[in-house]
Amino acid sequence: MPYIPLLGRLTAREYTAIFVGALMVVLETLLTTIIAFLPKSVIQWFYNRSRSLFHLCVGPPIAKSGQQQLADRIRRASDFERLCEIFGYAFEEHVVLTKDGYLLGLHRLHLRRGERCTRSGAAMNKPVVYLHHGLLMNSEVWVCLTDPSRSVAFTLADRGFDVWLGNNRGNKYSRKNIHHNPNSTRFWDFSIDDYAWHDIPDSIEYILRVTREPSVSYVGFSQGTAQAFAALSIHPQLNEKVNVFIALAPAISPAGLAVPIVDGLMKASPTLLFLIFGRRAIMSSVPAWNALLYPPVFSAAITLSLRFLFGWRSRRITHLQRLAAYSHLYSYASTKAVVHWFQIMRNAKFQMYDDDVQRVIRVGVTSYAPARFPTRNITTPIVLLYGDEDSLADIDVMRRELPDHTEGYRLHGYEHLDVLWGEDVDKDVIPLVLDSLLKYCVGAERVGQEMGEGEKMYLTVNGVDSDAVDTVSETTSMYGGE
Repeated sequence: MPYIPLLGRLTAREYTAIFVGALMVVLETLLTTIIAFLPKSVIQWFYNRSRSLFHLCVGPPIAKSGQQQLADRIRRASDFERLCEIFGYAFEEHVVLTKDGYLLGLHRLHLRRGERCTRSGAAMNKPVVYLHHGLLMNSEVWVCLTDPSRSVAFTLADRGFDVWLGNNRGNKYSRKNIHHNPNSTRFWDFSIDDYAWHDIPDSIEYILRVTREPSVSYVGFSQGTAQAFAALSIHPQLNEKVNVFIALAPAISPAGLAVPIVDGLMKASPTLLFLIFGRRAIMSSVPAWNALLYPPVFSAAITLSLRFLFGWRSRRITHLQRLAAYSHLYSYASTKAVVHWFQIMRNAKFQMYDDDVQRVIRVGVTSYAPARFPTRNITTPIVLLYGDEDSLADIDVMRRELPDHTEGYRLHGYEHLDVLWGEDVDKDVIPLVLDSLLKYCVGAERVGQEMGEGEKMYLTVNGVDSDAVDTVSETTSMYGGE
């Protein structure tokens, strides 16, 4: 494309992206606006038509088994409370006010299945575990499994831990601010920096006040690990309040997307996402599509999207688990947070948000560089559990970015979401989580007294062998010679 003043500032590919992005914004806005005014009967009509089309292609419906009926109940569960009711767990709701005015929803599972407590909000004298979700998710992703024994949250509660589940600002349970309306751009003006400066430390501080415990154990998934890496690196005092950080499918500096043209375009100009999705919530039309489409059709659309963008085939996640969980997969997040991720990918550095979007990138010395998160300064014990087929977990980059005391465990044949919802997480993932908690958490003997004979978990489990222990420094077995 010849250089034309003003117009020549962008390439032909970038102008194409702007045009397509603008079209997407218009279509998304129209869709969400129209559906907001549609009566339920019309939405049901679209749902029925997609169901008819599905059965026309795959065959007539058959009677559902007990597992299929359970998956349907999980899929239809409207919130965290309904999901807990399905499996018989009592829970508490809490609200945290961050220092910059966001109200974050916290969920607490402090009792075993079937137990009831009359003292809500009380200290339980149990080791505390804090779980945090990934990008475009909320706390429901931990409890929407078709078998409670495969749920990290339910398993830890049954083992005698006081389990807390966090939520990022802007998502389903944290869409309120004392200063800004969620319909304003100022409400959505946050990135990973804000999660690290406020959401994580403020949530942990609140939990410690309620439980009266000296520290928590942190279990994060995907972006939930990045938020902890960032928070622990910039808050030295926070390291004293987190006794162990267990990172499931950890993410610091992902390589990128599976589609070269999309990956290259986003890395070349991450702020193009603002032109495509605007400066509020990203992909806000997903709940509308979830309501309009027959569940198997919606599940297939998500599966194809994940394969297209990341190359994931989801072989370890059963068909029923996908039907149950995909309706709980999406939650609101800011476009700015996703732009931040593409900035990280472009620079191959785990760095803070780059506000200087007009800066020209040239080879050689530059006059400005965004601050990096000093992750090598983290003193909290770190345990990585990553899949060797996860396109977002670059373990070589993590080795360079993390302190020497980091331990890593490779999960053979696991992709990103497999670590959370895989068919064998109760054999491959949860035992390692439990072992790490019992090794590092404060007052582990309180949990040990609750476990029966023969229930101790060992390192050798399906999918993880003796060659899979990748410690960044020279470390011994997690069991100190057992």
